[in-house]
Amino acid sequence: MDIIDPHHHLWDLDTRHYPWLAEPVEHIVGDYSAIRKSYHLADFSADAGNQGLRRSVHVEAGFDPGDPVDETAWLQALADDPRSEGFPHGIVAYADLGADDAEDTLARHCRHANVRGIRQMLNYGGEPKLCFAGRGDLMADDGWRAGFALLKKYGLSFDLQIWPWQMEDAARLAVDFPDIQIILNHTGMPIEQDDAGLARWRLGMGRLAQAPNVAVKISGLGMFDPRWTTESIRPLVLETIDGFGVERAMFASNFPVDKLMGGYDRIWESFDAITAAFSEDERRKLFHDNAKRYYRL
Repeated sequence: MDIIDPHHHLWDLDTRHYPWLAEPVEHIVGDYSAIRKSYHLADFSADAGNQGLRRSVHVEAGFDPGDPVDETAWLQALADDPRSEGFPHGIVAYADLGADDAEDTLARHCRHANVRGIRQMLNYGGEPKLCFAGRGDLMADDGWRAGFALLKKYGLSFDLQIWPWQMEDAARLAVDFPDIQIILNHTGMPIEQDDAGLARWRLGMGRLAQAPNVAVKISGLGMFDPRWTTESIRPLVLETIDGFGVERAMFASNFPVDKLMGGYDRIWESFDAITAAFSEDERRKLFHDNAKRYYRL
């Protein structure tokens, strides 16, 4: 079937700086040396070649935070090249929404036609590998919220990446800014796979699903279960769809990060198998139409 992949990354380590790829850090996926090399559009196309990939959305890839617009300019140049067939069709860029120059950064991003949203990873926990942000209270900070409010002015969505224990704060953010579309990343990142951890994930997902301006990308599950199978992820996938509904959920690859845990075909074939009993209309929304609508492709 035709698919849109609304969450993948590209990087060029020869010409651009990605701190986490240049110097390895303690990471939730463990050893990621296999992806510490350039991953170009041709590599992504080769990985996705057996699928009916029609469009894609590139999500900021931990680029040099000193000039995040350079990543956007590079991606836009790729998309504008006739040989790329428009890939990536959407760009979710990085901005520090709490910075004094947040509006200037947003305005500069928006000079590029394919920019659709912003991601600033907010994950914060009790050990270094759980801290993708410098603080755990950004969603309640007045200065950061002022930057978040600017997303409406620029017509941008926000890709929300948090841990389950941060979902209550995120739900309040969604309620306070009902006119800003929020797209939850990686199935809510259920990093705690024991009964208590999954119960906390379910509770938080339920709270977020109550906000009509929150959608979810079902992806990244290999980061929390490297030995995943179709059957092991089935409950998480189906519970997420049940909570948010087929109108507010979409499948994504998280490539090449999830390449560490399985091939591109395996990911999409698992989503296909898990939704085999769904109607064709429901499947079309999950695999294609919702991504097209939320990212205005």
